[in-house]
Formats: sequence, structure tokens, C-alpha cells
Amino acid sequence: MLQCTAFSELPEMGARVALMGLADGPGQASEAPDLDEFLLCELGEHDDGTEHAAQLWSASAPAGRDLWMFWTDADGRGTFRFTELLPCPAVIHRLSVKEGDACVLYDRHPAAHSWDVTDPLADLMAERIREEVRRDRDGGGELGAQA
Repeated sequence: MLQCTAFSELPEMGARVALMGLADGPGQASEAPDLDEFLLCELGEHDDGTEHAAQLWSASAPAGRDLWMFWTDADGRGTFRFTELLPCPAVIHRLSVKEGDACVLYDRHPAAHSWDVTDPLADLMAERIREEVRRDRDGGGELGAQA
């Protein structure tokens, strides 16, 4: 399933107030994480009735509550809200019973788990970086030619 392509400008003051209100959050304003100006929905493709979602803060285990921003763009007016949610408990085990990949979304999220959501742009960028590293390592890139 492809990742949703919706994005939203982060309402920075609302986000900072929500971060400071977390019981196990960053505490002081100086400890708050750097926030991106825009957020991309982390869910897989979904219908218009489902809110878009992006994670702002991940609590350390075992505290376990993450801060998420949800937004909609219905009727040309954007609305948003911040909510603390438990992480999704799902884990996928591929070749090992002891090690697995946890879903990085929130508990009871709609549609697919994070390991089933693909981001073609991120995949393309990762492949280009791998190609540049191969060229540099093999002496065919700019960095390899300068050395």
C-alpha cells in the first residue's frame, strides 16, 4: 500500500504547548525536539473520512505514549488536534522468532501497519544514495576521482 501524500503545515505554538503538557515529555522548552515546518501523513492511503496523522514525539518505553497530530482538510478549512496515544502493539517476524519489526503507528490505526506502507519517493532517494556510494567506493564518482 502506498503512503498517503497529504501534508500539513505544523501549527508550532500548538505543538509546543502539547509537548510541554506531556507527563513524560521533554520537560523544559530547551529540551523540546526540533520540529519540522511541514508534516507528511504517515498512514497508508485512506479515504477522505479518515484523519491524516503524523507523529511528533515518541516516548521512551515503557512510558509508551506518543504524541500525534491529526488533521483534516475538509471544506477547504484545515483543522488539527494533538493526542497522546499508545503505540501499535503489532510486530512482524520475518526470519527470526526473537527479532521483529514493530509497527511505528499508533494503537488501533486504520488500514495497514507501517511495514506494509511504502513511500516511493523515499525508496527512490535511498536507491540514488546507494548508487552514489557504490560509484564513490569504486572510484567512478567525483569523490573517488579527487582522492
